[in-house]
Amino acid sequence: MRTCRATAAGKLTVVLATLALVVAGCGGGPSPRAWASSVCSALAPWRSEISRLTSSTDQQMTAQTTPAQAKENLVRLFAGAENASETARRQVEEAGVPEAEHGEEISAGFQSALGQMRDAYGRAADTIEGLSTGEPTVFYDGVRAAVETLNKEYDASTLDTSRLSSEELRQAFDEVPECR
Repeated sequence: MRTCRATAAGKLTVVLATLALVVAGCGGGPSPRAWASSVCSALAPWRSEISRLTSSTDQQMTAQTTPAQAKENLVRLFAGAENASETARRQVEEAGVPEAEHGEEISAGFQSALGQMRDAYGRAADTIEGLSTGEPTVFYDGVRAAVETLNKEYDASTLDTSRLSSEELRQAFDEVPECR
């Protein structure tokens, strides 16, 4: 489970760092600084919630609870991560399209990545909800498999900005207080 926490925090850092490489231009939307501020304002509480939920999941996996208690707690935790991801996705959508070349693609990419993360957490919650708690070893093996799948889906959901670059957005993400 520590991989999940490192993955969640690390992925967000990579997403923020690579987003700062997006191509600037003019598209009539918010300025790069305003957009970076809005995006970071949306992602900061999401990152905190995912970190908190991941820590709680780690604790749950090592706690001395019954499989039924673990199931209830894990489903609640993953549903919380699903909701937090949707809230962040919606806030990025509300931030608009940055005044940058390919701004629509960039905004859509962020929304898509957060939507994929939301869906991955939802599938993990559904998978765990469907596990039988009658046999503890089988239950915890199922939980481990669900978390492994979640981690793979999470990895696949990261935003690919490898072909996009912008000093202006990089500077905006470096300078706005919300991104620090």
